[in-house]
Amino acid sequence: MSNGDIFIGEVIGTAILILFGAGVCAAVTLRHSKARASGWVVIAFGWGFGVLAGAYTAAPLSGGQLNPAVTIGIAVDTGKWDKVWIYLLGQMVGAMLGAVLAYLVYLAQFNANVASGSGEGGADEDGPTPTLGIFSTIPEIDNPVANLITEIIATVALVLPVLAFGLTKGLGESGTQVLIVALLVVGIGLSLGGPTGYAINPARDLGPRIVHTFLPIPNKGTSGWSYAIIPVAGPLIGGALAGVIYNAAF
Repeated sequence: MSNGDIFIGEVIGTAILILFGAGVCAAVTLRHSKARASGWVVIAFGWGFGVLAGAYTAAPLSGGQLNPAVTIGIAVDTGKWDKVWIYLLGQMVGAMLGAVLAYLVYLAQFNANVASGSGEGGADEDGPTPTLGIFSTIPEIDNPVANLITEIIATVALVLPVLAFGLTKGLGESGTQVLIVALLVVGIGLSLGGPTGYAINPARDLGPRIVHTFLPIPNKGTSGWSYAIIPVAGPLIGGALAGVIYNAAF
């Protein structure tokens, strides 16, 4: 794979992943969406389908890693670091692009987040909907140590199976491996996503958080930068730990 192919593949694949993921969060969260309040199961499957679409699209160009934690895990296992920076750059650019695209899809709904004047004093009775959770993760309980542990464990639960799937040659040849990884992401969301929203991907959280900071969303609320280190550090540690475990055990 050339450096150009890797970069373009990761940009496109990660953009699709975030478009689907941020899109389903917007669909469930924003007041004037037909899917509003559909629930956590819908969000988990939306992210899983985003992995499915993004990874299948990127696979011919870059292998469809789409996640710095996966890239680091592979590098720790194989010892090949020369192209890691290209993967990481493509993933970050793609994540930011995907966040912008999701914003454009729901542009009217974001603009309708302005107080509608239905309540006393010209304010919406329910108030504006916070928007950060559409783009990035927010912990249910603000406990940095517990949240970091959650992200590390959840990322190991992603990256270790991803590395192990490579041992089954038929999965890669048939394309079934991508489908299984997508279902794995759904399972992690349903089982381990409750405490932090399961970033398990530094680019997935940091890129959209940067975009949220600068987008002209009315009443968007905070971008949560005091928490931002956790969904970056946790998955990177988890990815590296998964690479060490895989290298030692397999």
